[in-house]
Amino acid sequence: MRDDEDNLPRPRPARLAPPKLDLWGVRELEEYIEELKAEIARVEAEIGRKGSARAAADAFFRRPG
Repeated sequence: MRDDEDNLPRPRPARLAPPKLDLWGVRELEEYIEELKAEIARVEAEIGRKGSARAAADAFFRRPG
């Protein structure tokens, strides 16, 4: 039964609901954009780390010739 559990899709992590922007001032909106850019950079860095690990594993297990 354990094999069946391993094949199930992993649940997606909960994400915050997008905030209501209509009540925010320009400065608050600019600060929010900076926060989002920082989060995007963090996620892109993680993607890069995972891609590097995957490439290393692929190179290690690649068959010669």
